[in-house]
Amino acid sequence: MWWDDRNCARASTWPGRRRGLRLGAGLVLGAGLPWAFASTRPAPGAPALARPSVGESLLRGCGLPGANVGAYARALDSDTPLVSLNPEKPFQLASTTKLVTAMAALDLLGPHFRWRTMAFTRGTLLRGRLLGDLWIVGGGNAYLRTQDLQVWMAEWRKLGLREIIGDIVLDRFAFQLTEHDHENTPVPAADRPHHMWPDALTLDEGRLKVRLNPSRDGRPEVQLEPPLAGVRIEPSRLGGSGCTAWAQWSDTPRDAEPLIRVQGSLGPRCGSREWVLAPLPHAEFTTRAIAGLWRQSGGQLHGRVIDKSHPDRRSLIPEGADGEPQLPFATHISPPLPQLLREINKTSDNLAARNLMLALSRGFPHRPATLPAAQARMREWLTKQGLGPGDIEIENGSGLSRAEKAKPRAFVDLLAKAWHARQAAALIDSLPVAGVDGTLEHRMTRGAATGQAHLKTGTLLDTRALAGYVKARSGKVYAVTALVNHPEAARATPSLDAFIEWLARAN
Repeated sequence: MWWDDRNCARASTWPGRRRGLRLGAGLVLGAGLPWAFASTRPAPGAPALARPSVGESLLRGCGLPGANVGAYARALDSDTPLVSLNPEKPFQLASTTKLVTAMAALDLLGPHFRWRTMAFTRGTLLRGRLLGDLWIVGGGNAYLRTQDLQVWMAEWRKLGLREIIGDIVLDRFAFQLTEHDHENTPVPAADRPHHMWPDALTLDEGRLKVRLNPSRDGRPEVQLEPPLAGVRIEPSRLGGSGCTAWAQWSDTPRDAEPLIRVQGSLGPRCGSREWVLAPLPHAEFTTRAIAGLWRQSGGQLHGRVIDKSHPDRRSLIPEGADGEPQLPFATHISPPLPQLLREINKTSDNLAARNLMLALSRGFPHRPATLPAAQARMREWLTKQGLGPGDIEIENGSGLSRAEKAKPRAFVDLLAKAWHARQAAALIDSLPVAGVDGTLEHRMTRGAATGQAHLKTGTLLDTRALAGYVKARSGKVYAVTALVNHPEAARATPSLDAFIEWLARAN
């Protein structure tokens, strides 16, 4: 089983916060002793030892072996670490990987980068009728939504397109991926929509919303978002006055219509119910959704919606009849990169992070992105940041791969450099804020770190991680990384939060 930040239980406040936070017998926080550690005396004649790190006290609090925890923290105006625990040992990053992807994207793509989805008329448009095909060329936009397409299709109609005599062709030229590219990440499943694989033309991240609205006659209305053409809904078992309705994607024979079963009861006094599923591969999901949305918009289609996963051309822009690049009929543009990063980092969006990683491929989008090309560009960029081989390893940019690792010291070096970069504000603004929003909304809700710690979280079954910036009461800002790799890593969450609280009280 694979977990990420959004399907683990959020840590809550732990007992004793108002009286002071205790980790083991050595570290006391909040009781007027912000730097109280257990006494450690060097042997006679030995050089004086540095005060034991907070990481060691963290370990005593959570009961995990010291070798399984890495921590590093230093003030941005200092080269001397305040905390250094296993600083040169590589640890799995989980979703803190997205922070590295964000830094690289801001530097390499720039703040004005946007994903573009283009529509091309492959024929003559005459009196509202397209005598040919309409091509929709995906540009990797992970945040293309049903609402976006509804607005976009309304624009097509204003431009005079009402009827398509040929086909709608979905073109995925922008990404060229292989099965090998996904072997270190979990397989998507209907009940795990956050595991969808990257795709150049995706809609609603491959997620289907099934919504039930109660009615007075006892026959609830079933809505699908997006509307999927050719999907059958079976609400025959839905009835009664209770509020126990549920929806399920049902396996059907390969040649049969896909089926959604809605069962239980939803009486008139019940509120609406909604389920999120990821029932189909990207290609089939998007094909059925485009057909359903075009029909819903009032458009007519005489042909079919066809998936073209492997276009037979060399450039993103198809050529016209004269052999020259064709102008798009219409273009949908995503929000700029800073806004995309807020979505990715605040919610820990795996699919969007993976699509953004692919966008790092040199020449994208005019040349198709490949994962090896994106990885090579990332390695080049990390080297330019002054990091050495093995300091930070990024595979797909999301943290779902256990091959994505970093040394705590190297991660903090990268964070410190990013703080002084031109796009630092966009990076910091994208991070969850302790006790305020994102994946940290319900953590560190009362204390010195509340509102002062901007941190990316990371969660797998065997990993808990935090990385980012903490502003201490002294006014100093600390770059910090704390990584725990252990089968019982979840036990470390309160200690990680206590570590950040302690850092927020630092001088």
